[in-house]
Amino acid sequence: MTPETPGAGSTVRRILLGSQLRRLREAKGVSRQEAGYVIRASESKISRLELGRVSFKERDVEDLLTLYGVTDPTEREALVQLAREANTPGWWHRYNDVLPSWFQTYVGLEESATLIRTYELQFVPGLLQTEGYARAVIRQGNAGAPEHEIDQRVELRMQRQERLTGPNAPRLWAVLDEAALRRPIGGPEVMRGQFEHLIEMSKLPNVTIQIMPFRFGGHAAEGGAFTILRFPEQDLPDVVYVENLTGAMYLDKRDDVDTYLQAMERLCVDSATPERTVELLGDLLRET
Repeated sequence: MTPETPGAGSTVRRILLGSQLRRLREAKGVSRQEAGYVIRASESKISRLELGRVSFKERDVEDLLTLYGVTDPTEREALVQLAREANTPGWWHRYNDVLPSWFQTYVGLEESATLIRTYELQFVPGLLQTEGYARAVIRQGNAGAPEHEIDQRVELRMQRQERLTGPNAPRLWAVLDEAALRRPIGGPEVMRGQFEHLIEMSKLPNVTIQIMPFRFGGHAAEGGAFTILRFPEQDLPDVVYVENLTGAMYLDKRDDVDTYLQAMERLCVDSATPERTVELLGDLLRET
């Protein structure tokens, strides 16, 4: 695989570059401490670079490539160019003043994913929310925030959704707990609009929606909401995103990812089928 991967977001480019630098370092038998010394950084900084958690300086990349014995001009230039591209801000960076740093990472990963599988317990997933529903959720979670900030957050959420109907749209497979649909957000009119929107979205060829009904009782994802992201780059592992009140966890270790994949597979088997889900959404629409 060449480093210049078409369509990859800056976040994914950082991860790609970091993983390639890690392989080069390990192949040369260089420790993180030794690598850090060469670029005047700590061992932990090298770890963060290799995980794609921080941006790269071109000079540092060049110094590391020299340390790792990479002398071929074409290979060096390809990796340095990847560093330049990785430092290019994504469209979402204009929302930095309302976007926590830990969520910026998620938006960058979501922007590059080819498959997004998500389970939601409390709310309709952000990628499937109407503007009215999103505004009600955001206002509830940001009590006291000025209206212009609420507007920015809503705008960001709506812009994230554009990928679903644009070129190279990702596959979205969402499992919604019935609790998320029974919880009244924004009032009856907003909820009716949200149910109608879910029915319409389910008609898209790249969108699958399932409901985990109350009647099923306990199920495989009692631990809470999570999202699994898959990317076109073969070098990149799936990433599991788990959000909490003050931040998020990004899991990419094989054992962790496999546990969540198994839970998701179980959820999809145990939930209402996509066809039955549309019927249930119609029932909820008539009840509201």
